[in-house]
Amino acid sequence: MGNRWNELSIAEKGINMSEVKTGLIMEGGAMRGLFTCGVIDVFMEHNITFDGAIGISAGAVFGCNYKSRQIGRPRRYNKRYCRDKRYCSVKSLLTTGDLYGVDFCYRLLPEVLDVFDIRAFRENPMKFYVGATDVKTGKAVYHECQKGNEEDTQWLRASASMPLVSRTVNVDGMELLDGGIADSVPFAYMESLGYNRNVIILTQPKGYVKEPNKALPLMKAALKKYPAVIEAMANRHVVYNRQMNEIDAREQNGTVFVIRPPRSLNIGRIEKNPDELERVYQIGRCEAEKALPAMVEFLKTGTVNNQRGNTNEDCSSVSE
Repeated sequence: MGNRWNELSIAEKGINMSEVKTGLIMEGGAMRGLFTCGVIDVFMEHNITFDGAIGISAGAVFGCNYKSRQIGRPRRYNKRYCRDKRYCSVKSLLTTGDLYGVDFCYRLLPEVLDVFDIRAFRENPMKFYVGATDVKTGKAVYHECQKGNEEDTQWLRASASMPLVSRTVNVDGMELLDGGIADSVPFAYMESLGYNRNVIILTQPKGYVKEPNKALPLMKAALKKYPAVIEAMANRHVVYNRQMNEIDAREQNGTVFVIRPPRSLNIGRIEKNPDELERVYQIGRCEAEKALPAMVEFLKTGTVNNQRGNTNEDCSSVSE
């Protein structure tokens, strides 16, 4: 966009951050999370900051790069390693119980291949939370990641551990799975912490209605030791659709600012084509660029202006 407005930080634009508590909420969705990556890269390029952020599942493992301020990192490593069997493969699932290789994703990748900046993560004052699901209670549990250490990594892993294709993760005396089971979009949790001016990144288009999970019979067999989490999965579509209605109402009332894809991203949980990952990432960038002036106005005044820039541009058709 290239003008002086875009080069200014929030503070320079006259936003007194002490008067509000701003939050960023990132939905999961496996490889739909590349949409979120595109959005947050634009935010970082324009020096947009928040008091706190929370991610669920892919929103957590990709979104943590907002706190470490590593523009492009999840886009880069997903495209580079999407065909690597160590990263994601049926072989990994059959031999380890995890579709996404734990050692590769949570040790080799962040420590060696595409290093996660722990120092920057720790020094960034923005609070960063993740959500997971306690399989014994079926309830959402949350954790503030402060140090980027092994404990935080385990919470990130737990948040993104999809049922059927992941083992439960033992953290802090709990057995955890994907945070999206119990709380797909944790805006209510952020509100309970006092975040009163929130930006929500969704990975489904407006009007999306989640259907009952067709894999529930398999889940009942695989997780028969955990009836509470089976019940949570059976009710997930009801809870999710209610959350979407609540978000729509908040958006209509101007109390949250929502960025979402213009239509279905049409990408699966597993994607081996780097071009497809790039396509979804670019849609996220496009939507963020369109929303940026209105979003900054929202952060500044609390007023939502639904007239977003370049409204004639169809972001679903963008390419690399």
